[in-house]
Amino acid sequence: MLNLGLSVLPLARFQFAMTTIFHFFFVPMSIGLVLVVAIMETLYVIKKDPMYKTMTKFWGRIFLLSFAVGVVTGLIQEFQFGMNWSEYSRFMGDIFGAPLAIEALLAFFMESTFIGVWMFTWDKLKPAWHALMIWLVFLGSSISALWILAANSFMQHPVGYKINAATGHVQMTSFSALLKNQQLWYEFPHVIFGAFITGAFIVAGLSAIMLFRNKSPKFFRKSMRIGLIIGLFACVGSFLSGDMQTQYLIKEKPMKFAATEGIYKNTDNPAPWTVFQITNEKDHKGEFKIEVPYMLSVLSYHKLSGSVTGMDQTNKALHKKYNKKFDKNMNYNLPVNTLFFAFRIMSAGFGALAGLAILGLWFSRKKKDTILKQKWLTLLLGIATFGPFIINSCGWLVTELGRDPWVVYGLLPIAAAVSPSTSATSVLFTNIVYFLLFTTLGFFMIMYAKHFLFEGPEGLGDKTNYDLEDPFSKEAFEK
Repeated sequence: MLNLGLSVLPLARFQFAMTTIFHFFFVPMSIGLVLVVAIMETLYVIKKDPMYKTMTKFWGRIFLLSFAVGVVTGLIQEFQFGMNWSEYSRFMGDIFGAPLAIEALLAFFMESTFIGVWMFTWDKLKPAWHALMIWLVFLGSSISALWILAANSFMQHPVGYKINAATGHVQMTSFSALLKNQQLWYEFPHVIFGAFITGAFIVAGLSAIMLFRNKSPKFFRKSMRIGLIIGLFACVGSFLSGDMQTQYLIKEKPMKFAATEGIYKNTDNPAPWTVFQITNEKDHKGEFKIEVPYMLSVLSYHKLSGSVTGMDQTNKALHKKYNKKFDKNMNYNLPVNTLFFAFRIMSAGFGALAGLAILGLWFSRKKKDTILKQKWLTLLLGIATFGPFIINSCGWLVTELGRDPWVVYGLLPIAAAVSPSTSATSVLFTNIVYFLLFTTLGFFMIMYAKHFLFEGPEGLGDKTNYDLEDPFSKEAFEK
């Protein structure tokens, strides 16, 4: 086979990162959108307002698109385990198999079944029973995410296992320990709130685009307000769950925490927080720093005192702990600049979205034309549609790169997990194929979503004039 002088490991890592990030564009999107759609249909059941039924169908079409693309990209992601990471699959099979099997056989089947029931029973079930179907889809989606994160949490913090002396692979000793894993219950809420933010701001952002164009203002104003209300609550939940996760990281993963703050040497007490820094990773020092006194102690320990352990000291502790079992030359230092800025983009992004939600709710609260006059705000909200995708990707960069150099923390290094018989040329070829496939899927997803959006509620056969003050009045129907 043609030898291009390439190495398998970086290509395999890039391929897994590419498939995971693209897949994770659509997982939180579908979970978040199904929540918004379920709330809209519930409002229809309670208020008997036909506009909410139209909203449910309208945003439900975009949800179904995201679900379909998410399924396809999820299947491609699973191919990675056999193609490029067979040693990982052998090592982790006994642990990874159980949660993934339950996710597929229980949660995903539940989700898929009730999606079908919901799609084809609009005129066959009473409104309350029909709304129950979409809530069951939401429940299935959330449970599915829980099982996936249970597997991921083991990779971050292994529990409930033993090493098989004959094979050297891990074996599960306690299924309950897998579910009680602290990492899971700090990770899951943060991920699920991120999904709610994604769905909420997609609805709010796309509605703002249509308000910017002055199309069906009443319909999209109400849609935007629902999205912003859900998004604001989700931002608060994400902030609180993220803070709890940070407290956990300080104790359990000091190297990751120090890397996100760009700290090589132990800090002073109290510790200043670095707002901006360009890190010289070779010389282990920060340059062009902007610091806020006391703030890191406040963020880390919720008080005005306390120091943070630096990466250099943690690196020595890790070498002392693992040198007898693993290569003494293993590098435990992390890509500091990537983690530092990814963490800040994620954190600042949540704050920016929360601020936009407050502004959007304020200007859309009373007079129907107030928000239409704020072109700058509808433009910003439209741009904010893309914000959650950037924020979620940064969050996963912090989560996964913060585990270097391990695939399974403390048990399996990344270099030992790659398939031994895979060639660099074949991995490069599949990288190109997957990239083209993802680009095509993304293009058609955007085009169909744009088509549905610009059709507006009229695309569903709803002839109501949503520019009127009361579109469901007798006079409106006569007009």
